[in-house]
Amino acid sequence: MADSVEQMFEKSGALLKGHFLLASGLHSPVYWEKSLVIQYPEFTEKLCRMIADRFRKSGAQVVAGPTTPGIILAYETARQLGVRGIFAERDESGSGRVFRRGFKINPAEKVLVVDDVMTTGSSVREVITAVKKLGGSVVGVGVLVDRSIKEPDFSVPFYACHRAEVITYPPDRCPLCAKKIPLVKPGSGKAK
Repeated sequence: MADSVEQMFEKSGALLKGHFLLASGLHSPVYWEKSLVIQYPEFTEKLCRMIADRFRKSGAQVVAGPTTPGIILAYETARQLGVRGIFAERDESGSGRVFRRGFKINPAEKVLVVDDVMTTGSSVREVITAVKKLGGSVVGVGVLVDRSIKEPDFSVPFYACHRAEVITYPPDRCPLCAKKIPLVKPGSGKAK
């Protein structure tokens, strides 16, 4: 492949460096802004091809992803596999995901779950739960970037286009705070 995954993120401006407040409350000098890389169809196509090629022999009949970037990834991966692409949205309680808009999964239908940047795997687990509630059979999980601390266990084959080193600090021991580098919460400007 002409561009490595990291190069695609760098070229698109999606590999950010600075001082970031993560959803976990930890601080990090690096942030993978997946929306910036998937705005480029060429990169999205290449990244989804890596996932599609890995799971081409899985028998997947549907590709499912979580909203929002997962919609694009599910669509493109499904296009490359020649199957349907669907997405799971947050349920009313905000504690899980459901398939709406007439999306169906037939009993025992084989589903490949895709996502963008995985840190804890919670979005993937929510989609897996939604698939199983409809009687589907998850055949694998593919993500663009795995930045989890330990190897994920979804009880199905797992593939990441790229494995990123996780650099995080508790706020009270953050060297970036000590250097007074402004803390940014990605997507919402400065953090408090």
